[in-house]
Amino acid sequence: LIISDDVYEHIVYEEGSLVRVASLPGMWDRTITIGSAGKSFSVTGWKLGWMYGPAHLIKNCHVVHQHCVHQIPTPIQEAVARAFEIELSRLGEPESYFVQISRKLKVKRDTLAAGLESVGLKVIMPEGGYFLLVDWTSLEDKLDLSGETDTERDYKFVKWLSKTRGLQVIPPSTFYSKEHKHIGERFVRFCFIKKDQSLQEAVEILKKLTTELGIQE
Repeated sequence: LIISDDVYEHIVYEEGSLVRVASLPGMWDRTITIGSAGKSFSVTGWKLGWMYGPAHLIKNCHVVHQHCVHQIPTPIQEAVARAFEIELSRLGEPESYFVQISRKLKVKRDTLAAGLESVGLKVIMPEGGYFLLVDWTSLEDKLDLSGETDTERDYKFVKWLSKTRGLQVIPPSTFYSKEHKHIGERFVRFCFIKKDQSLQEAVEILKKLTTELGIQE
């Protein structure tokens, strides 16, 4: 059984679209696919989503849903349904929201990635979504993180960065089970669905930091 998180299905940057797990040979009968109105239409406060898959799997989801959801946001459901009616009629066209949001975010992605690379950080360039994974270990030996009590190195760095520089990023190890947290420790995650000014300020903060550490002039 695969639960496929396709919430960023319409935010793609390179040629071609998302390859859905459920579309691969033999996978439809084993896959539940999840979507999100908050992610698709950039309204993250709208806690509304959906799932689809074969009847024998969705039937069990219905049972769980019936007993765990008690307040249905009917106006939001109506708004999302109407938004999809409009967007599906112009899918792939220049005026499509999904086309426009991807184009706008691609510029932000590239701008932030270039800025981070300019201060010596290694960026893993995403083909979709609005987060950048960045290898921060080039700074590690030059920082004193002894004041941070967390076990995971990325948590130590993220908290130090927030306290001393006012820059907040995300520690990826939080998404791993205990035995696999070490996989995410060498990275931090930057969100780039931000104002251009905020992205530039983030780069300037890191530029100042790396200059102080003697990593760049």
